[in-house]
Amino acid sequence: MEVTIVGAGLVGCLLACFLARRGHCVTLYERRRDPREAGADRGRSINLAISERGIDALRRLELEREVLAAAIPMPGRMMHAVDGTLSFQPYSADRRHAINSIGRAELNLRLLEAAQLPGVRVRFGQRLTALDERTGRLEFASGLVEKAQVVIGADGAFSAVRARLQQLPGVDFSQEYLDYGYKELTIPARGGEFAMEPGALHIWPRGRSMMIALPNPDRSFTCTLFWPHEQLAAFDQAAFRAGYPDAFALMPDLAADYRRNPVGHLVTMSCSPWHVTGEAMTAGLIGDAAHAILPFYGQGANCGFEDCVELDRCLDETGDDFPRALALFQRRKADTDVIARLALDNFVEMRDKVGSRAFLAQKRIEHALERALPGRYVSQYELVSFSTTPYAEVARRVARRHRLAAGAAGLAAGAGLLAAAWLARRRHH
Repeated sequence: MEVTIVGAGLVGCLLACFLARRGHCVTLYERRRDPREAGADRGRSINLAISERGIDALRRLELEREVLAAAIPMPGRMMHAVDGTLSFQPYSADRRHAINSIGRAELNLRLLEAAQLPGVRVRFGQRLTALDERTGRLEFASGLVEKAQVVIGADGAFSAVRARLQQLPGVDFSQEYLDYGYKELTIPARGGEFAMEPGALHIWPRGRSMMIALPNPDRSFTCTLFWPHEQLAAFDQAAFRAGYPDAFALMPDLAADYRRNPVGHLVTMSCSPWHVTGEAMTAGLIGDAAHAILPFYGQGANCGFEDCVELDRCLDETGDDFPRALALFQRRKADTDVIARLALDNFVEMRDKVGSRAFLAQKRIEHALERALPGRYVSQYELVSFSTTPYAEVARRVARRHRLAAGAAGLAAGAGLLAAAWLARRRHH
């Protein structure tokens, strides 16, 4: 089958690898210039945290070792208090699980190289401007006109393929912007070494705002400052220094970074259905084009890579019938709806709660339960980040656990009341 993928980013390149493995001919159209020649875009990157779902997808294509060679494992969070106090929170009780920091541009280059396969071609500098499922016609800003029977939009949150689906009757679409933006900043290496502990995701939680930092192989850290838009617009270096004093001391280029890098926006997008079959073309969506989520659970790329695994599974189940496979792929929406909600919840946790005593006590209890009940008690974070349990099943398991805990608490309270009543009667008589 000849398949057209719009978007040669992370998900588009990985999907091309899966489809080429199935023997399909794939053409990737990418609006940007070839990053191997033009270099990476600066200033809009939140370093990626690749975890088990993403690794599972890479493993199926024998790309795991190559990608993780460019990544730095982070087995926990390092919290930075305003007074400079540091506290490390491991992600798992035995500290054997880690998420892996890798730059988006570096990962994209590696996947682009992996997609240089027989039957795959990539056409750069081609921005899709029109798609007609009735005729199979694709139009590009360059003036190029093509025909296609199967088109899959892997072209991100502002997808041109989805823009066409949104025009069709019966297609729902919603978007919700967070009242926060972000700025990419840098903590450079000091004397050729890391300026902070490299084996951690660093977080500066500050109530209504926060900053995170992830390590890079060149011993720098990519920092992402999440502030309300009004604060970003009126950046005050003195206020930054007061709120993040230990980071400020490590950022000699703060003012230049801030001026140079654009403000990034944070949005959740939802669409349904993710596919349409017209007279001449079947068009579908995958990754952020279908379900853009916030970055606060570190699952954006992982979720998109898992999409590729699920679509590959749907092609297995339908004998590579793309219209049927893309219709079946819609079942994935139950999972992506859950991770979109969890990502928003985790923003509140990272911003407000991770530095609190109550949160730290809760984590200690969770880890104690994990050690006491190995395999039977697994925290929500571990299920999301270190397993391939479907997101919707994770939500069901956690909700069931909460109901059992509430029921146990209720029984304990009831038993206490009965005991108190019995003792009162004894005293009375």
